[in-house]
Amino acid sequence: MQSSYGFELNESCRISTFRQKGFFCQASPTELKAFDAIKHVVTYPSDTILFMEQQKSLGIYLLCEGQVKLSFSSREGKTLTLRIAKAGEVLGLLSALSGNPYEVTARTLRSCQLAFVSSSDFKALLQKYPAVLQRLACHLGWQYKAACEQLSAVGLGSCVFERLAKFLLDWSVDGGAPGNGNRFTLPLTHEEIAECIGTTRESVTRALSEFRVRGLIESHGSTFIITNRAALQEFHIRPADPQKAGPRLLRLIPIRRGDSQNIRHSMRKHVVQGRKSA
Repeated sequence: MQSSYGFELNESCRISTFRQKGFFCQASPTELKAFDAIKHVVTYPSDTILFMEQQKSLGIYLLCEGQVKLSFSSREGKTLTLRIAKAGEVLGLLSALSGNPYEVTARTLRSCQLAFVSSSDFKALLQKYPAVLQRLACHLGWQYKAACEQLSAVGLGSCVFERLAKFLLDWSVDGGAPGNGNRFTLPLTHEEIAECIGTTRESVTRALSEFRVRGLIESHGSTFIITNRAALQEFHIRPADPQKAGPRLLRLIPIRRGDSQNIRHSMRKHVVQGRKSA
């Protein structure tokens, strides 16, 4: 059956064409049959909020197709994206188990197909099939690791260029075309990319422009091509000897302690010389 959003509806996880290395996708036929009996398959258009942070948990969502942005916001309206969930992931898992409100807001980035299971039905499934608990622990561990990596990248002070380079490299690995991981689709605006790496839209636009000028990437709409992967990685692993870097890279390296006074002195010297010549 074809949905109005352009992909085939699959009521059964046992025959789903979207089966990947997700949480339920590796379950036994018996477990999948039990899961099929309690799930409700739903399709959503892009830019739909599935649930919001601090909202009471109703259950879990298995993402069968599409991408969902998981984020949280401050009272001032500043948003930080925790990650972009892809097919095979379970959303709202910790909240369903603990009974606490959702920790993040989940918004579809494009048309999505999801399987919803209420918290009570999900807990009953776990009691009936204890083997699922081991995969559950692994999935929660993976989500915790991904959250730590994201917060570390945003909060430990690496420059915007390094954060953006790592973001593009990671996305190319996860979403690159088969046989060519350097070509990938990035369906995010500059504002959404900024939310992922903890910066501003203007900084993302400036950094992407710098990467293009250097010939590190090409972009055509939402399609990106990494033309010099090794050089792009240098923004994540800083060169040990700055003198070996190109002149455009040198001016991106943050000023070391003690250099600021010399720079100010040099600028003052040029200003004084300019006044004398005038």
